[in-house]
Amino acid sequence: MAEAFQFELVSPERLLVSEQVESVVIPGAEGEMTVMADHAPVMTTVKPGVVTVKTVAGATERYVVFGGFADVLPTGCTLLAESAVLEKDVDRTDIAKRIEQARKDADEAHDDHSRTKAEQFLHQLTTLEGAILPA
Repeated sequence: MAEAFQFELVSPERLLVSEQVESVVIPGAEGEMTVMADHAPVMTTVKPGVVTVKTVAGATERYVVFGGFADVLPTGCTLLAESAVLEKDVDRTDIAKRIEQARKDADEAHDDHSRTKAEQFLHQLTTLEGAILPA
């Protein structure tokens, strides 16, 4: 049995998770990362994706996040999400609205940097949509 550590997932609306867990997989901006007890300190931005939490009881919980950042310490991990929801509660309409807004932002970008950033976010959202919503 893996050692437990404190994990908190916080969105502007509410605290979604605050418990001892065995591991957490975070969709970091540079790629997915698995956090376990005694992890080296690191801070990372979080891209839209799925956070997978393995509880001490052995259950797996999945949450969809739409950006944010994570602070990892040897004793715990806090993920501050721009928006987060249980995967089973994801609304297809909400994701479609986010994708449409990202397309609009990319089309209306005034410079290459802004356009590239908007296109990357759009790609992340469409990848997320394909991963969590059935066709």
